[in-house]
Amino acid sequence: MLMSNVIKSSSNIFEDLGFEDQEAANLKIRADLMLDLRKFIQDRNWTQAEAAEFFGETQPRISNLMNGDIDRFAIDKLVQMLSSAGMNVRVLVTPKA
Repeated sequence: MLMSNVIKSSSNIFEDLGFEDQEAANLKIRADLMLDLRKFIQDRNWTQAEAAEFFGETQPRISNLMNGDIDRFAIDKLVQMLSSAGMNVRVLVTPKA
C-alpha cells in the first residue's frame, strides 16, 4: 500500500513551492491578474490576434499571457491591460497571520 504525506497548503502556492515571501506575493498577484485577463479573452471567444488588437499588443505577447508565462509580465502592465478591458483592480492589504 502506497502511503502519501498530505501537507495543508497556504493561500499562496508560490510560498508552498519555497519562494521567498516578497517574490511569492509578487508572483501570486501577477498570476491572479493574468487569470483575470485570460478569462476576459476567453469569455469573448477572441483569437489571440483579436485580443492583441484590442490591447494594443502583439499576438506572441497574448500567447505568453494565455500560456501563463508569468515572467514576461509586470504587475503594472497587467493592471493597465485590465483597465483597458474596463475592469477595476483593487489591492487588499492585510497583516500576515
